[in-house]
Amino acid sequence: MKLLGYSAFVLSLAGVCSCGTGKDAAQLTKSGLDPQKFESVINGDSTALITLSNASGMEVCVTNYGGRIVSIMVPDKNGEFKDVVLGFDSVGAYTPEVNKSDFGAAIGRYANRINQGRFVLDGDTIQLPRNNYGHCLHGGTDMGSLGWQYRVYKIENATDSTLTLSIDSPDGDNQFPGNVKAFVKYTLQSDNALRIDYSATTDKPTIINLTNHSYFNLSGDPELSVTDENVWINASNYTPVDSTFMTTGEIVPVKGTPMDFTEEKLLGKDIESDFVQVRYGNGFDHNFVLDTNGSLEECAARVSDPRSGIVLEVFTNEPGVQFYTGNFLDGTVTGKKAKVYNQRHGLCLETQKYPDTPNKPAWPSATLRPSETYGSTCVYKFSTKQ
Repeated sequence: MKLLGYSAFVLSLAGVCSCGTGKDAAQLTKSGLDPQKFESVINGDSTALITLSNASGMEVCVTNYGGRIVSIMVPDKNGEFKDVVLGFDSVGAYTPEVNKSDFGAAIGRYANRINQGRFVLDGDTIQLPRNNYGHCLHGGTDMGSLGWQYRVYKIENATDSTLTLSIDSPDGDNQFPGNVKAFVKYTLQSDNALRIDYSATTDKPTIINLTNHSYFNLSGDPELSVTDENVWINASNYTPVDSTFMTTGEIVPVKGTPMDFTEEKLLGKDIESDFVQVRYGNGFDHNFVLDTNGSLEECAARVSDPRSGIVLEVFTNEPGVQFYTGNFLDGTVTGKKAKVYNQRHGLCLETQKYPDTPNKPAWPSATLRPSETYGSTCVYKFSTKQ
């Protein structure tokens, strides 16, 4: 683990030393990032870039600004290392004044959408910020009421292969009830799997739904479309949406529709179909109801790129995964190494509770009470095939 640009106290805590302040190539990460460009103070808190690595040479870079995964370097079928997530070269580029995006972020308090930003909990009606087609998306992300992806997490602990971040969210934060303390732990395992463990506690009843919002492009070249990647999702059902991307409350079979990924298929095969759900989503932007029954031993989704040979498998104890195909990337954002991010040049697999769960009592609950500890795990495991 390398951590530059943070305080001497944190360096001491992590048991590592700064690698210097030079601008030579030796100071860059394997993915080509300059850690000094992630040194800043945002809203009074210091930001840094933390680098995790394992014995096989895999590297993951995370900034504590938004708990964001900035880069993931994995070997392709020829043994060459590729960066397989979208992001930016500096912490400043992640700020909402520059790029209002969720690239790589730890999302909270509630990932995905809540209908009209309103729900009832123990008889009390809670009104949240409405920032997406009249709904609350990702905890509220308007400039005046920022979600967790635009806040600085505290670095609790760091080693060569693990990083634990925390965030304190006060009672009434974006109108969510309860003082919430949450932790996000990243563990880079020896089998080239990145494990993300979330936990949270509260002092009054609230709702919690945390996820990671990385955009993956397994070709290793964000100028190539993900429509040429193969996708399999372990889900016989999904939750359809209306024209505002809000779930209707139904759970319907994928069989016989373009939503069926139970047999691996090329992503581009149905992404332009005239099926109403694809039209509403401008592609795929839907919650899939997993058949894994919360087992971390059973694969929830798999994506592979025939160009690089890189394979991504997703494991989770959550009931759903939001599959989003970068439909609203439009070429107006320039990311790492001056690469332009065009439509469908990244895809997301966000493990989570179903959207609008607080308003759907029959669905797996997102309620957290003072006597409980929220826990959620997502594993992104990388491998190759010829």
